[in-house]
Amino acid sequence: MEQARDPAEEELASGVVFNQLAETLRQQGSLLPEWARAVSSVPRHLFLPEVIEVGDEIVSRVTDPVRWMATAHEDVSVTTQWNDGRPTGPEEYRLPTSSSSKPSLMLEMLGLLDVKRHDRVLELGAGTGLNASWLAHRLGADHVVSVEVDQGLADQAAKNAAAAGAFPRIVHGDGALGWPDGAPYDRVIATYAVAEIPYAWVEQAPAGRIVAPWGGSFFPYSFAVLDACEGRAEGRFTGYPAFMRTRSNRPPRGYLSDFLHHREDAAETETGLSPLAIVHDADALFFVGLALPDAWYLPVDADDDSGEVTVWILADDRLSWASVDYTPGRSRSTVKQYGPRHLWDEAEAGYREWEKLGRPERDRAGLSVTPAGQQIWVDSPDNVITSGNLAEQN
Repeated sequence: MEQARDPAEEELASGVVFNQLAETLRQQGSLLPEWARAVSSVPRHLFLPEVIEVGDEIVSRVTDPVRWMATAHEDVSVTTQWNDGRPTGPEEYRLPTSSSSKPSLMLEMLGLLDVKRHDRVLELGAGTGLNASWLAHRLGADHVVSVEVDQGLADQAAKNAAAAGAFPRIVHGDGALGWPDGAPYDRVIATYAVAEIPYAWVEQAPAGRIVAPWGGSFFPYSFAVLDACEGRAEGRFTGYPAFMRTRSNRPPRGYLSDFLHHREDAAETETGLSPLAIVHDADALFFVGLALPDAWYLPVDADDDSGEVTVWILADDRLSWASVDYTPGRSRSTVKQYGPRHLWDEAEAGYREWEKLGRPERDRAGLSVTPAGQQIWVDSPDNVITSGNLAEQN
């Protein structure tokens, strides 16, 4: 016998909460008119697993179906997979590896993509399948190809889409390679952050637009919006998205203690540059991140009211680390560094180069992608400030 459903769950499942999501997005000014029908017709809850996580809250559909359904239709990012889906021990670091992005952020990205009627779209990173289903609802299933590196996620995304009555082509593969069998495309969209735009995307959308979260480990919080023409793609940066990193060449992550070692052997110096001048300035972070694409930073506030902050910089390869202690009222900060690289020195050098450029805002920076690699420039493609594969520099 089928178990009776909670009346509240029945009401939620009927579409009341789903319609409320569309209304919330509309009130926020996030529901783009051209996407309103797709958002209103493709229920988000059909794309989520039985257990989801929002912030620090884990919600189970089995134990709390009403809360699960309400959460599914809030304008929040929902984590749906950790550690690539493998079992995780109680003390093991839980790395989010797949999610259903915040709907307003998805719409921001689709707005940048500027899809036109009859466009063919290549999506890299199917995830739950929701974004591909929105695209398929608007453009038609035969106009959307979505590539997912995780076979299990690809299979589930296809099932989710079918349950919602959308049938984009979802395939298993490495997004860095695109999907040449369906080329050419008019639009390419990535749902994960990359340090370098693969040239395969340019080849497969030779006269199209590419939108991808972009940046190295230090600052992966930009959308690159590029237009392709005559064998190259060019454009600028916008927004402040936070997306998971590509699984291709993904740097290790973990607890702070996993990256710290030989603390007693660290070299100690001082600096006149406050670490907060970097970490509290998004433009500084972007340009310093060009010098440190393979290291990440972590500010830690003192657990009292002193206002003291320690900024850690940690190399992806875990061989080097640095710490800078900020104390209010002091003009100089204590620096400790260990390993083959002096990470604070590299960060400060990047900051000083940004100053020499006149402290430009990130909006003045641009990106060009050619068969030779990518180049970052300020104001004009002729004014190159860094080039090559950022993931392999330093």
